Amino acid sequence: MSKLILQIIDYFFILFHTVLILFNIFGWIIPRWRFANLITLSLTAFSWFILGIWYGIGYCPFTDWHWKVRQLLGYTDDSNSYIHFLILKITGINLPENLVDTATAIVFFTAFFISIYFAVRKRILERK
Repeated sequence: MSKLILQIIDYFFILFHTVLILFNIFGWIIPRWRFANLITLSLTAFSWFILGIWYGIGYCPFTDWHWKVRQLLGYTDDSNSYIHFLILKITGINLPENLVDTATAIVFFTAFFISIYFAVRKRILERK
């Protein structure tokens, strides 16, 4: 595969993964997006905690594929966390990975519980 194609795939993953992360965090805000948001959050939880049984807690296939592309490009990323990687690449700030992982978990579970709340609330209101 040519280096240009790999670079395009690398940028695609950065854009796609960033948009997915932002949608996971904020997708519940727009009522029309709430069901899709609950789906993506549920798939993320499945990946992190079910696939994570075999691949390591926090496993994400998109991250796995992106790391493989970056390896083919000759990059040696020092981050074990995709969020840490994004923060480092976008801002240049190298935060402690434990801090990033903790903040990621807090933000994820907060968004997931909010999304679940709205789904349950909608179901209750529809029954009345």
